[in-house]
Amino acid sequence: MAGCYREEVPVARGGKRQQFGSRFLSDPARVFHHNAWDNVEWSEEQAAAAERKVQENSSQRVCQEKQVDYEINAHKYWNDFYKIHENGFFKDRHWLFTEFPELAPSQNQNPLIGLLVENKSEIPQSGSCEDGPRLRIEEQHKCSLNSLSHETQMPPVEENVTKKLSQLEICADEFPGSSATYRILEVGCGVGNTVFPILQTNNDPGLFVYCCDFSPTAIELVQTNSEYDPSRCFAFVHDLCDEDKSYPVPTDSLDIIVLIFVLSAIVPDKMQKAIDRLSRLLKPGGMMLLRDYGRYDMAQLRFKKGQCLSGNFYVRGDGTRVYFFTQDELDTLFTTAGLEKVQNLVDRRLQVNRGKQLTMYRVWIQCKYRKPLLSNAS
Repeated sequence: MAGCYREEVPVARGGKRQQFGSRFLSDPARVFHHNAWDNVEWSEEQAAAAERKVQENSSQRVCQEKQVDYEINAHKYWNDFYKIHENGFFKDRHWLFTEFPELAPSQNQNPLIGLLVENKSEIPQSGSCEDGPRLRIEEQHKCSLNSLSHETQMPPVEENVTKKLSQLEICADEFPGSSATYRILEVGCGVGNTVFPILQTNNDPGLFVYCCDFSPTAIELVQTNSEYDPSRCFAFVHDLCDEDKSYPVPTDSLDIIVLIFVLSAIVPDKMQKAIDRLSRLLKPGGMMLLRDYGRYDMAQLRFKKGQCLSGNFYVRGDGTRVYFFTQDELDTLFTTAGLEKVQNLVDRRLQVNRGKQLTMYRVWIQCKYRKPLLSNAS
């Protein structure tokens, strides 16, 4: 889902936050020596100027009649976008495996790690829990594949009944990927710029990827892509705000749910219920991964008067909409849905147009939230 001033991609790892790159601007006179600078700190004056700009472009709101149109016909506006751009607007997001190694866990470990774990040797970790943990692959699989574990924590009879009921629920109806051992769902998949890199990079024979978008045109482009393999992937049309339409997978069945620049495209009042429904699809120990627009991103500051729908929520010229988050807002959405924080980071990047001598300040937020393992009480 996208339009003007849409997502940009991180380019490297290393430095104080390895996910977001290692090029730091220590000398302002060198700002035009490179195309981008990482982890840029904002001055109080810059933050205040951004706040004033937002207050200015929010002072005149879109009329209620048009707001209703943008909501009712949201699918039409996105459909028109994909009809115009097809699969030529975005580049494939190969950076995802740097930011989210959970998408291809077996590709992000040394072949010797398994042996080291068996011998209880220490595996080097990169960063703290807040700065982008790299969970051991074995721990990830314990969380996701053995999601109904903790066998010694439950009375034997209750444990067996719980397991059998869970298996019956999943097996009652055959569903795409029912035999898979590692299941990933991307919501708002567009034309597959996340899905196809996952299928190309993650060669786990037990992998199955689901992807959905509420643009039929986008899904048709995914399904007709030469890389689309129905034995490993299932693409379907779905509106994540539609409370009456279920996903084609049972509850507690997904290891990973991916939300890349998609939650920002829906009405803020509907975000919580959308996350609640997605949370129920995760296995205990499963993870929700998000990257989206942060407050005062360049795109927000460039909106003109008359494009604001509500606080920090805007409509683009093509009719698609975008919200700009704070870390606390996203934390509330995920924790209210019963998920536990693993990562919640702001990525502030300075991008440079050296030809025009322009500077552009981008702000994105990246999150990882996990569904808790079954507690002793359950």
